[in-house]
Amino acid sequence: MTLPCTPSERPAGRHDLVFVSPKGWRTMLAARDDLAEDALIARWPEQGWPTIRRRAMPGEPSGVALGLPLPPSAGKKRLCFLLQAGDVLSVVRPPSLDDVRRSAPPAWQLTLDRLGELAFRHSIEARVFGSLAWCALTGLDYLTGRSDLDVLLDVRRDTDLDCLAADVAAVEADAPMRIDGELKRHDGAAVNWREFHAGASDVLVKHIDGVSLLDRRDFMSGGALR
Repeated sequence: MTLPCTPSERPAGRHDLVFVSPKGWRTMLAARDDLAEDALIARWPEQGWPTIRRRAMPGEPSGVALGLPLPPSAGKKRLCFLLQAGDVLSVVRPPSLDDVRRSAPPAWQLTLDRLGELAFRHSIEARVFGSLAWCALTGLDYLTGRSDLDVLLDVRRDTDLDCLAADVAAVEADAPMRIDGELKRHDGAAVNWREFHAGASDVLVKHIDGVSLLDRRDFMSGGALR
């Protein structure tokens, strides 16, 4: 898996995995009386499993906004925490295709191969978030028969995004699952690949501070968010 970096080297962006110090975990759990008797949550810091960076909610106090998605056996709850930057131990990118391969169902393997070939052809990185990523990270059973494959494609300034989105659509056409995910620029701005492929003149761009509508040509050229 990608080696961790300290928060001072790169702040955590959307979908990044955030490892929390023991003190940070004590602080976060002390603020959640509803989790005091939850055996699964108690295992999280013991196992050294990560949280995930999320956008702050309106009116939320300052701090590092974190999320923790639980598996279906725990009701698929989406827990929200707030952490101070000093309690972040390290930040890593989402797992690569190779990182999640052993946790993927046999029927998914060919699709992972094709996405890897696609990434190589476009000279980009392909990473995985969502249910399959959490399976690989924790060993817990997050996947169901209705699970999507969530991919994050780190595009470059010279990436042909129209061609890339069309290639993802071609992979999905033969895949046994729905492929969800985003095309992500170097500045963290990301757009759903399916929406981009649909060809709308404006696309919904997500970033760590919120969402914005941006002309698709401006997204392609690295234009500033508005």
